[in-house]
Amino acid sequence: MCILVIGSGGREHALVHALSGADSAAGTENELHAAPGNAGIARLATLHDLDVTDGPATVELAQSIGADLVVIGPEQPLVAGVADALREAGIAVFGPSKEAAALEGSKAFAKDVMAAAGVRTAEARQVTDESEVEAALDAFGPTYVVKDDGLAGGKGVVVTSDRAAAKEHAEAVIAAGNPVLFESFLEGPEVSLFCLVDGETVVPLLPAQDHKRAYDNDEGPNTGGMGAYTPLPWLPANGVQRIVDEVVAPVAAEMVRRGTPYSGLLYAGLAWGAQGPAVVEFNARFGDPETQAVLALLQTPLADVLHATATGTLAQLAPLEWKDGYAVTVVLAAENYPANPRKGDAITAQGGLLDDPARVLHAGTAADTADGYVSAGGRVLNILGTGATLSDAVEAAYKAIEQIELDGSFYRRDIARPAIDGEIEI
Repeated sequence: MCILVIGSGGREHALVHALSGADSAAGTENELHAAPGNAGIARLATLHDLDVTDGPATVELAQSIGADLVVIGPEQPLVAGVADALREAGIAVFGPSKEAAALEGSKAFAKDVMAAAGVRTAEARQVTDESEVEAALDAFGPTYVVKDDGLAGGKGVVVTSDRAAAKEHAEAVIAAGNPVLFESFLEGPEVSLFCLVDGETVVPLLPAQDHKRAYDNDEGPNTGGMGAYTPLPWLPANGVQRIVDEVVAPVAAEMVRRGTPYSGLLYAGLAWGAQGPAVVEFNARFGDPETQAVLALLQTPLADVLHATATGTLAQLAPLEWKDGYAVTVVLAAENYPANPRKGDAITAQGGLLDDPARVLHAGTAADTADGYVSAGGRVLNILGTGATLSDAVEAAYKAIEQIELDGSFYRRDIARPAIDGEIEI
């Protein structure tokens, strides 16, 4: 197939690498393109300039290269309706319609769908006027969960016991022109489950856990994600099936009932409490950085999986096959991330490590004039480790990241550590 991947981050590098079939014994004949891509993706695919939220331009590019499949990585083009434009042009696309992508684009819409589907989630109140903030803080606390009811790249949520900080965030969201959502706090460890959804057909991938805070011990500001691991040794044996049965399948059925069937990847971010899974949020696409770890263990050719979903034949796909063991990804971030990341610094490593997508995936990078790499974003690289045990996978990831040099950069040193130390109980 000729495949076009939309996006420019670590998630997209993971998708392109998996679609290349480089880790498959059978190999593949896929022709890969990416728009706009990044310096690492350029080693695997032909890059194209593109405004990823421009539907007609995306259609024009897909037609010019003869794309058999377009895979949309980030959320912005989905909420902008790019998948709709591609479908109208008769091009197979992996990604939900604009109406269905509102599960991510509007948290209030997602709450309405969950209420209709009988899915457990936090109680919530939407506030659009600054004068209503104090009353909402009185009703939801003392652990305050304050969300930007729009797209915020995973960084629009504040969870804090500090009322002043919660108020400040709420007022900033309203000042920016978005509604703010106050929610009750959900107890329990977080679980990320990606599910392929084709109407009412739901196929789960491996469960993962993300680490959102910038620094060790879950300190510092929320980020887009500083690392992730899969699978989850502490999740009950029936955990994935419970999430499918109690969360994803009912939501998929409700979307069909509303006349806006879901097609693509539905990412359920959950808290596993005393009653089991409850939804923290939905994403309408592969999550970042969990995707990097999950795809590292997928044996079934990804191109077949995504094409089946895009063409409405997911129910006919053979059961997914996975490698044994665990996978971990650790994010190398630029100085001052997430507030004001420094850019333009040289990235170096020995032994071709930066050109090995089985161990290093590029996120915020650009090529320099000497055929090397410089930092070009907040989350610069995703370093992968796999192993028979979670400890082995973590050790492999940190051994690799220690070989990379980037002035001022930092990374968390405790990715997956609570799971390894048996600190997560449900």
